[in-house]
Amino acid sequence: MTLAEGIRHKVHLMILGTPLTLSRYHFSMMTVQEALLRVDAVVIKLMDAVGLPFLRVGIGVIFIWFGALKPMGISPAEDLLAATVYWWTPEIVVPAIGYWEVLIGVTFLIPALTRVAIFLLAVQMPGTFLPLVLLPEVCWDDFPLGLTLEGQYIVKNLVIIGAALVIGSRVSGLRATKREALNTTRSLTVPIP
Repeated sequence: MTLAEGIRHKVHLMILGTPLTLSRYHFSMMTVQEALLRVDAVVIKLMDAVGLPFLRVGIGVIFIWFGALKPMGISPAEDLLAATVYWWTPEIVVPAIGYWEVLIGVTFLIPALTRVAIFLLAVQMPGTFLPLVLLPEVCWDDFPLGLTLEGQYIVKNLVIIGAALVIGSRVSGLRATKREALNTTRSLTVPIP
């Protein structure tokens, strides 16, 4: 067996769990199906490992970025925000909401503050949907399906709510895993008489 054949044989054994007995071009459908299932399992495991941290960082960065634009006076949503909360002074409310959003982003980036992040987001989110009701001429071209760009900007917050629900749903699971690890460590220690 040549070196290349040996490597191919070992790779096939690692991926499929069975040695390569037939020619390299002759696979049964079951073998291909097994290979796809194993690749699928690896991809799912990878997504499980990186998905939650990626989601947490993504939502944190978006809130910090979009929030920081408001106090700097360069947010494209500034006019919409000022028109929505017309009963408050825009020079005060727009930066205040921006700082609130930065705080939401920072708390999402710190796993120990996830519950705080969810609370801050839950307070803020209803206000983001107000323009759909208070400013229909700005949000709708043709009610109920024809959203303007501003309307789409607002409705996309449903994805943010979904992301927050996923992040929040993993909080107790992460704490339980840490508790189990701590209990295991404690049970391994021998008491000193």
